[in-house]
Amino acid sequence: MKKLMQICLLSASLAGCAIAASAAEQKIATFNLQKAFDSYYKTRQSTLTLHQDRDEALKQRDQMVESFKKHDQERLKLIETANDQSLSPAQRDRSKKDLDDKVAQMKFEQQNLNSFDDVTASRLMERRKRNTDNIVQEIRGVVSARAKAAGYSLVLDSSGESANNMALVVLYSSGLDDLTDAVIKDLNAAAPPGSLDTNSPSRANALTPQK
Repeated sequence: MKKLMQICLLSASLAGCAIAASAAEQKIATFNLQKAFDSYYKTRQSTLTLHQDRDEALKQRDQMVESFKKHDQERLKLIETANDQSLSPAQRDRSKKDLDDKVAQMKFEQQNLNSFDDVTASRLMERRKRNTDNIVQEIRGVVSARAKAAGYSLVLDSSGESANNMALVVLYSSGLDDLTDAVIKDLNAAAPPGSLDTNSPSRANALTPQK
């Protein structure tokens, strides 16, 4: 039994040495995906386009809301007319019928407004997700190319958080093998003039039209 334990301990020790040797042979780099994403000119272009689309949608929504408010004022006037005892019964009855029609019209407009909000929010969020996925894919491609050229076997995202969101995945890095700035330089090599203006939006925020 004692001999068996010695063999197991020896095996564990050799396995630990093998793992340590394997780790030592690996060339590892870090990369801040968040920083690269925010700094990429295509991210800023995408954000600007989404903001423009959102603003255009909000203009259309404002027009719908104004129309609804106008019809609501008409509804209130019809209520007054329908209750005006100085008018003939026929006039009051006509106002009541017009009031019913106006209420039905407004219900339809409210449904259209709600549908517009839902469709617009869904469309903008889908576009943002698609644009983000495409940009991240491009960034990963540049990272992969640089990592392969430099002989790195592993690249860790220094902006990623652990599963419990309590800490970053990379707790420490000397910074000597960080690819972030080099990748950002590659990504923005073809940036159009003015696209890297620091006053431009750098990240797609919530783009849901406000009700």
